[in-house]
Amino acid sequence: MKQSEKTYYQSLYKLVATLNSARSPQEIVHSVVEDVAKAMGAKGCSLMLLTPDKKVLLRTATYGLSEWYARKGPVFADNSISETLEGKPVAILDATADARIQYQKQLKEEGIASVLSVPVKLREKVIGVMRVYTSEPRHFIDADIDFASAAASFGAIALESARFYETIQKDYDTFVEEMLRWRADLGYEWMIEECTVTAKEPGTLIPPGG
Repeated sequence: MKQSEKTYYQSLYKLVATLNSARSPQEIVHSVVEDVAKAMGAKGCSLMLLTPDKKVLLRTATYGLSEWYARKGPVFADNSISETLEGKPVAILDATADARIQYQKQLKEEGIASVLSVPVKLREKVIGVMRVYTSEPRHFIDADIDFASAAASFGAIALESARFYETIQKDYDTFVEEMLRWRADLGYEWMIEECTVTAKEPGTLIPPGG
């Protein structure tokens, strides 16, 4: 096994542990882009999600890129390596001269030479892209693409878990609010009834009101 492949396996193992941790989804996504950049020896990495109308890519997490570059302007889906949004990984050797790059001038000023763009998929649906940026020209090999794609999937899982948790939390909060209102309506009669039922349980010596 090549050293790069070993590094990728170790990084993916680390990402799995991070995904199962108690950290927030936003922290997990930031860990994904950081770990990808470090494992691949890249200048930086970013994860961008599509807006509901699928016209713009919003930068969700970045690592290794300057604040100036990260805020260079809106990234339009149709003008920025659009093949990735069709589910295809795209490797660009000379990003400063490729028409598929939207901000070529800014890319050059940032010191970026090559770009690897992979889709972020959730249930086979592309919801965004993850991009790896190198400061030196680089021919991305299959191992690079497979690793970046797997890491992008972890990012998608983290984001989906966040939505799932938020839905459960909202449902639970609604349930608690309804329960509290129900108890408030019952008032003192509910308290007496609950204590009476509790006292009937085996081994319980709690009298009503006590």
